[in-house]
Amino acid sequence: MSGIIGTNSGRGSGSIGAGASGPTVSASDPAIDTNATLGTQWANSTSGEFFVCTDATTDANVWTNVGDGTGTIQPYVGMVATGGDTHVRDGSTDYKVATFTSSGTFQITTLGSDAVVEYLVVAGGGGGPRRSTAGGDGGGGAGGMLTATDFAVTATSYSITVGAGGAGNTSANGTNGSDSVFSSITSTGGGGGAFDNDGSDGGSGGGGGYNSPPNGGSGTTGQGNDGGSGYNFGGSIAGGGGGGKGAGGATVDSGTTAGNGGAGGAGSASSITGSSVTYAGGGGGGGDNRGGDTGGAAGNVSGVGCGSGGGATAGAANTGNGGGAVGSGGEASPVGGGSGVVIIRYKFQE
Repeated sequence: MSGIIGTNSGRGSGSIGAGASGPTVSASDPAIDTNATLGTQWANSTSGEFFVCTDATTDANVWTNVGDGTGTIQPYVGMVATGGDTHVRDGSTDYKVATFTSSGTFQITTLGSDAVVEYLVVAGGGGGPRRSTAGGDGGGGAGGMLTATDFAVTATSYSITVGAGGAGNTSANGTNGSDSVFSSITSTGGGGGAFDNDGSDGGSGGGGGYNSPPNGGSGTTGQGNDGGSGYNFGGSIAGGGGGGKGAGGATVDSGTTAGNGGAGGAGSASSITGSSVTYAGGGGGGGDNRGGDTGGAAGNVSGVGCGSGGGATAGAANTGNGGGAVGSGGEASPVGGGSGVVIIRYKFQE
């Protein structure tokens, strides 16, 4: 048995004619723009993989791997989706971002080659309290913040929940913010600032009040940080700052300036839209009204606490920032935390 493949001079079958072309042998794989004819064979001498051209569309060839290897070579398919405020990502031509400032639906109609997205999910921030006789209240905690890349998705509809900011309160802790949700991802609403005792737990904890024990609320692991504790100086009082994604709220103690509220914890920056934006800062604690003490500074762009005659600032919309605590002599009404936001980034072309 010779095993030679040559010219078939008889009428039988089983030999390949001398004029038949063999596979192309190359040290690299074929490409979608190789533009071969249908049925062309290609052998990669480096990897040993073997391909056949199964679609010869110009500049969109499909090369099916028929050997022991894997990985068919074919044109890139981008994701197609609707929902939210969708636009091409800043500074990019291949990605889009869908921004949800209120609840809605993210609908994937074409999954595409990657089948993954990047997300940012920020919950609503906690509200800040206000008392009528003194200013030792804690700032609202920031809403929980979660972000990740390469999150696997399918071609389906995803309900999006954007959490509201928690309201302020005049007789109890500020209200916790509401959760924000995308798929299996839930960010927890920020904890309300303390009216006088402990701050509320949340994505980030609310700042503590001046009464013993004046503990800040606990943050949720991976989403935020604890609120700071308040303090009674024995002549003036002050509340702790609400926790933020980037840092815990500032604690007020005997080593700090009497009556000054604690600063809110720093937020955290995200560039998912193509521009850097800071989210989830804690609200500042309220200072006592004696001697014109001031409230705590904000955690980046979050609510500012106030002291005598000062003005507390609410958490900005769609940031998840905590609301500032109002000291005596400040606003007639307490201020709330900022609402959350959900942003999804995906590749629509290559």
